[in-house]
Parts: sequence; structure tokens; C-alpha cells
Amino acid sequence: MQPNAIAHALLASYARDGGINHLDGPNLPSQDSVAELGQNFMHVLFPGYFEAASLKQTEVATWLAELLAQIEKSLRTELEKSLRFAADANPAANAARIAEATLAALPEIRRIVQTDVAAAYAGDPAARSFEEIILAYPSVLVVSLQRIAHVLYQHGVPLLPRMLTEYAHERTGVDIHPGATIGTHFFVDHGTGVVIGETARIGDHVKIYQGVTLGAKSFETDANGQPIKGVKRHPEIGDHVTIYAHATILGGATHIGSNSVIGANVWLLESVPPSSVVYYKNASLVIRPREKRDTSIESQLAAGQAGDWDI
Repeated sequence: MQPNAIAHALLASYARDGGINHLDGPNLPSQDSVAELGQNFMHVLFPGYFEAASLKQTEVATWLAELLAQIEKSLRTELEKSLRFAADANPAANAARIAEATLAALPEIRRIVQTDVAAAYAGDPAARSFEEIILAYPSVLVVSLQRIAHVLYQHGVPLLPRMLTEYAHERTGVDIHPGATIGTHFFVDHGTGVVIGETARIGDHVKIYQGVTLGAKSFETDANGQPIKGVKRHPEIGDHVTIYAHATILGGATHIGSNSVIGANVWLLESVPPSSVVYYKNASLVIRPREKRDTSIESQLAAGQAGDWDI
């Protein structure tokens, strides 16, 4: 097929099949700009960690003012695009308002992400320093940007919050929806393959491992068979819960009680009382009270090897 014929065929596809940007209408947010926003947010949260050259104490105030101005300009632009896409009545003014509120939230977000770093250091015996965690652990990037995206999500912004978390997803293999509510001291160890849905609620001091899914059991549908948006579909996790690798917890009515341990490879569709241990014994799912002596079997729970123990 000749180049002109290819171009004509593509133009016909654009007209027939859609899937193109809103030509002659509101432009959509730029993936490159959102990726740059994600990077700049990380610079603000952890000054001096991601700069090519050393950042001196005497330069911090000027550096921060310039970076915040850059972020605000870019954020307002991408917010306005997102709001125009949603046919917002006053996109420019609302973009400015939401950008200001998001930047105002950064000090509190930074306070919380410091607890996430501390949780990673406390929860991983391989961690040698906070610096190693900030620079090299995927949990820091994905959880920090999710917390910022969650602010945008709470303001009802379309497109942009999900694009920000998808930037982190691409970098880390961890998929956390911006709608998920996450408490302090949150640590995703290793990370790859973790999925946390939109309506999940996670308490304080929660640690999860690779491959964990906090997902939906089923979708409510309307009269046309289409999924109903905005209903509670994902589980709630209490405080001080550990969820080991490849565990799957599903359902909007599923609640994992505080101080519980969910073993590796567990498939869970029901709620668990506080201070429980959940694992497989042979092919049967066991849910029982957690005891002090259970701390000695956590390595086996992590490996999904509860086996035939009399416990």
C-alpha cells in the first residue's frame, strides 16, 4: 500500500472508529507533562534526592519557589484540560482553585510519606538506610504519587489523577487507584503485581507484599448490563495488618480486622475478625485467632506453607 493510500485509510479509520484526541474541541492532558509533574512532585517531597547536582541549604528556598511555580503552571494547564473534557462550566478558575488546594496539601502529604519511609525501613531487614528506600524502593514513588492523586480525585478531577498513578504504575508495576484511601505507615514490599482498587480503604501500619490484590468480587450492573460506577466494590483493611505475597481479597463488604495476618496465596471473599491469622491447611482455608506464638510461623505464612501444622 502506497503512503497516500495508507494516509487515506487512516483518515477513514479516524472518522469511522474514533479513538483520537478531541480535534477542534478540548485537548486532553499530556502524558509527557503528567510524567514531568510526577517527577517534580517527588523532588518537592524529597528535596536533594533526585537532583543531578548537590542542593545546598542556602539554595533551598529559591529552588523550592521556582519548582512550585513550575508545578503550579503545569498543573493548572493539565487540570484545565481535564475539566474542559468534563464540560466544566468554569474550567480555568476551577483549575486554579484545585491547583492551589493540591499544593497546599503537600506539607501534610510530605509528613505522611515520611511515615511510609519509616515503615519500609522498619519492615524490611534488607533496608540499610532511609536514603536507600527513597532512592530505590518502588513503594515510595507509587504511594507518594497516589497520595497526591487522591487529593485531585477528591476534587472530582477526571483523567489527571488516574494518569498520575498510571505513571507510577508503569515505573513500578504497582497499580493503586487514586480513589483508594490509605492510612499512615503504608509499605508495599517488592511491589510488582500489586493491585488496589478504587474503593479500597486501608488503615494505618499496613504492610503488603508483591502480587496482592484488593479487588472487586462482582460488579453491580444497570438495566442495560453496564457496570454501575461509584459503588463500594473493594475491601477494607484495618490497622496493623500484614498481607503476604499473592493473597487476593475481594469484595466491598469484606473487612480485614486490625492486627491480622493474611498468609501468602490466600483467596479471601469473607470478612476476618480482628487479631486473626488466615492461611491454607492442605486445601482448606483456616481463619483463627492470632496468638503470640504465631510470630514464629510468619516466614511459613509468607511462603504459603502452613501445611499440616497442628496450630
